[in-house]
Amino acid sequence: MVKVMVVEDTPSERELICIYLREGGYEVVSAVDGQEGLKKFEQAKPQVVITDLVMPGMSGLEMCRAIKKLVQNVPVIACTSKSTDLDRMWGMKQGVNVYLTKPFSREELLQAVRSLAGVG
Repeated sequence: MVKVMVVEDTPSERELICIYLREGGYEVVSAVDGQEGLKKFEQAKPQVVITDLVMPGMSGLEMCRAIKKLVQNVPVIACTSKSTDLDRMWGMKQGVNVYLTKPFSREELLQAVRSLAGVG
């Protein structure tokens, strides 16, 4: 079973993403911010990371850079309200593989995970 880590500081959004993933057949680990996400990444070793970019403390991009230093090829999906082309390009430069702008659909999210996890 593919393990996915969700890092989102808004409880309702985090829970919704986790529900989508569990319903899609994924094992899910979640964290409330970048610092907790980095710790949980090291412990759980997920195959895919989904993160918000704007969070208190360590941002999603800072966490992404730190994770990529540990495991260079781990795929990262950014789920964010930052929607300009410049935001998207900056995220990709920092190691984001897929950039989903909020609000996104359940199917968009699951398709991105399937694609990056190499399933379906």
